[in-house]
Amino acid sequence: MSFENWDEVRTAYQVARLGTVSGAADALGVHHATVIRHIDALEGRLGVRLFQRHPRGYTATEAGQELLKVARTTDDQFAQLAARIAGAGSEFSGELVVTSLPGLSRLITPVLIALQAEHPGLRVRYVTDPRVFRLEYGEAHVAIRAGGRPQEPDNVVQPLFVQKVALFGTEAYREAHGFPGAAEEIGGHRFVGPEDPDSRAPFHRWLLAQTTADKVVFRTNELAARIEAIRGGNALGFLTLNEASGVDGLIQVLPPRDDWDVALWIVTHVDLHRSAKIQAFLGALKEHARSCANC
Repeated sequence: MSFENWDEVRTAYQVARLGTVSGAADALGVHHATVIRHIDALEGRLGVRLFQRHPRGYTATEAGQELLKVARTTDDQFAQLAARIAGAGSEFSGELVVTSLPGLSRLITPVLIALQAEHPGLRVRYVTDPRVFRLEYGEAHVAIRAGGRPQEPDNVVQPLFVQKVALFGTEAYREAHGFPGAAEEIGGHRFVGPEDPDSRAPFHRWLLAQTTADKVVFRTNELAARIEAIRGGNALGFLTLNEASGVDGLIQVLPPRDDWDVALWIVTHVDLHRSAKIQAFLGALKEHARSCANC
């Protein structure tokens, strides 16, 4: 089927999705007679019935379902292409969407502010969320991810830096429970930990190898809550040096260990990686990371 028939296929897709001619007409912004004409022409060209007509609307036949699988995939691909084109311009304008874990905002936000100050036409959207955003669907232009090296196809992955992690507590905790003098003394203490008990964070896996899960007495997936829980004085907790920097009342109980390190990666889609605004952001982010003493 040639490309000039795409309007007919797209019309059939909307009829199947919405179930009525009027619904498809509204979605496509055409007259309902155009929808009927497209369906009739497509069925005539293929020589099969794509829909069963009934008083309540249209229902796709088996042949219709097969065609609509292709239409749905093609429609998704057009949407992906549009999202990538929107971010691929050579000018410093339009939207730049960056995503990361919440704990990295103090690293990333200054870079975005400086870039926007230099290029006022740039609109920034910075989303902190633990979920993995789909770059191939245009959900974000740049993702900063933690842990093992991302493996998705069609993405460009670059190392950013390694976060150093230490164990922190407060004077109130030390007065009530004491501090472990070494890693071997961890077992009798109380901890703040991730909401997911099966977290693959290196420091959490290390902790569970030293003590039992019931010693993690406060669980949260929010950085601010984790910091406040440690500052509350009832438990010890792991923080990166960047997260702990400048927080009043925190005492470093055990210094960073190499097996607690968390690697950070910059991820971009191959179609957008070379665009001017993304390259400018990546360069500024790497430079800022190199100068960040507490990262």
